[in-house]
Amino acid sequence: MNHIELLAPVGDFECLKAAVQNGADAVYLGASMFSARASAKNFDLHELEEAVSYAHLRGVKVHLALNTLLKNEELEEALVLSKHAYEMGIDALIVQDFGLCSILRKKFPDLPLHASTQMSIHNLEGVTELENLGFSRVVLSRETSVTELEFIKNHSNIELEVFIHGALCVSYSGQCLISSMIGGRSRKSWKMCPSLQTSL
Repeated sequence: MNHIELLAPVGDFECLKAAVQNGADAVYLGASMFSARASAKNFDLHELEEAVSYAHLRGVKVHLALNTLLKNEELEEALVLSKHAYEMGIDALIVQDFGLCSILRKKFPDLPLHASTQMSIHNLEGVTELENLGFSRVVLSRETSVTELEFIKNHSNIELEVFIHGALCVSYSGQCLISSMIGGRSRKSWKMCPSLQTSL
């Protein structure tokens, strides 16, 4: 059987401790900028370094969500944040912006990149394209059926991640802006009802 990793979202240090102490294999969190986890308290650079140290000491991986689309004037700051995270020993960056991805692959070739659910990847063609672009993991859309998930797993060599609890987006998962405009609910509500995820 393939290894299954339990991955939990953490919005602050107390959430981090709870996830680590209750069996999470990995956590994902946002920094104070460029994260779709906007409603969470999130972590400044000092807190991020402490979080990585705390988790790694206990054998838990830390993934940083840097998964918003960037404006041209934001790119340099996002790269500075990525460099700090890389130097802290972050285990992966969760990204959406293809421009940022392209630069990160060149600057930090050994840093794993995970394709955010914000990319709305739900089929083998999308997964294959991201695999060819150097991603090590794809976070699939919640709408991906079990049958499709099995098909993708059997025809690709990339790690797959799926949500197993929590789906506040009322449109398509990962499309938070339209979900919030249509129904007033979006991923920004995650702090109230966090999701758990698993990777295959």
